[in-house]
Amino acid sequence: MQDSTARRRVHRVAQDDPLAQPLLAELALEYSNRYGGGVGEMHTALREHPATAFAAPDGALLVVTEDTVPVAGGAFQRYDAETAELKRIWTAREHRRRGLGQFVVEQLELEIARRGYRRVYLTTGWRQPEAVALYLATGYTARYDASVPAAQIGPHPFEKYLAAGEWGETA
Repeated sequence: MQDSTARRRVHRVAQDDPLAQPLLAELALEYSNRYGGGVGEMHTALREHPATAFAAPDGALLVVTEDTVPVAGGAFQRYDAETAELKRIWTAREHRRRGLGQFVVEQLELEIARRGYRRVYLTTGWRQPEAVALYLATGYTARYDASVPAAQIGPHPFEKYLAAGEWGETA
């Protein structure tokens, strides 16, 4: 349960920043549990993603803290000249069901718009119905046939076009 006096902050961090480590560790565990493979193998794969992909001017990695505790986060990277790709949307297990995922997506979209992107693209796994629900609830359009069984689809693609007034200047 959130302490109503907790101070929420959004941090732009590098992939190797200590604030990002709980995000990477818990995502590795989550992916391992849902898709198989070792936790260490998943963690290595997450850490080996080029850190420059989540760095300005093309991307960012955001971590949300309450007081000093990392509770949620996410990242984006360049997909193409007008499109950012969301990656690694995460909420700490003990802080779920409080709207933090939606808050992270909103914060990422603000940063994406400031960077001048007009479209947001993402994929999420077929064993992540919570993520599918989050993206649908935040205005993303599914780019797959929902009548097909999730496992047959594989990664579920989504997109969202930002409103014209949201476009920012490229950093």
